[in-house]
Amino acid sequence: MSAETWALTDSHCHLAEDVLFAQLPDIIAAAKQAGVSRFLVPAVRRRDWERVVQLSHLPEVCAAALGLHPWFDVENPADDLAALAQALQQYPALWVGEIGLDFHRASDAEARARQTQRFVAQLDLAQQYQRPIVLHHVRAGAAVFAAFQQTGFKQGGIAHAFSGSVETAQLFIKQGFKIGIGMMLLNPNAKKLHHAAAVLPLDALVLETDSPFMRRDAVNTPANVRQVAETLAQLRGESLANIAMQTEANLNRLFFKN
Repeated sequence: MSAETWALTDSHCHLAEDVLFAQLPDIIAAAKQAGVSRFLVPAVRRRDWERVVQLSHLPEVCAAALGLHPWFDVENPADDLAALAQALQQYPALWVGEIGLDFHRASDAEARARQTQRFVAQLDLAQQYQRPIVLHHVRAGAAVFAAFQQTGFKQGGIAHAFSGSVETAQLFIKQGFKIGIGMMLLNPNAKKLHHAAAVLPLDALVLETDSPFMRRDAVNTPANVRQVAETLAQLRGESLANIAMQTEANLNRLFFKN
């Protein structure tokens, strides 16, 4: 089936990163050549926000998100959170992200407490303004779900770069999340992810690259979501067209749920 009869979305690409932003027309053109026509663009630091808002006006960007990534400590978190609240008021279509917890990076109690405090504060804003989130979660599943319970967060979103078990995925799905399947699927040794991607309901999955990251040999780009889709189709024994159509419908339900 030709690429003209279906299209894919990269549901997680950092187009605001310099290496992609500097060659954005070529990046978008190459993605379209591969059948990838839409992009969801999250921020990771406050300094990204202006550029991400700028990108949100492109016709190819179906959604954009502002947030504070757990990897990066900030000097004045209260100022950044106030600025995030102001931006959410100003731009009613923006999501909140990339936010979350990464207890692989934060191995001591103090660092984890700082991450959790920022995460909870951003969840509060996402719930207040009724926005989905782009969720980063590494070795912190119990703490993530505890934060959802603490804040009463009910807006759902995307559990980005999922690599866990079927059981964990099902917990996210019950919480209103779609499961982000990315470049790790191309790793033949990612057996747990392969199993989850094969058996989870297709209406719970979305595709992503995490560009420009996730490749050691080259700069990752949104065009590579085509490889993710093809691998998912092989694992599930389904056509590429069906994978594309269903994952697009899944994203559209998130975009238009309100």
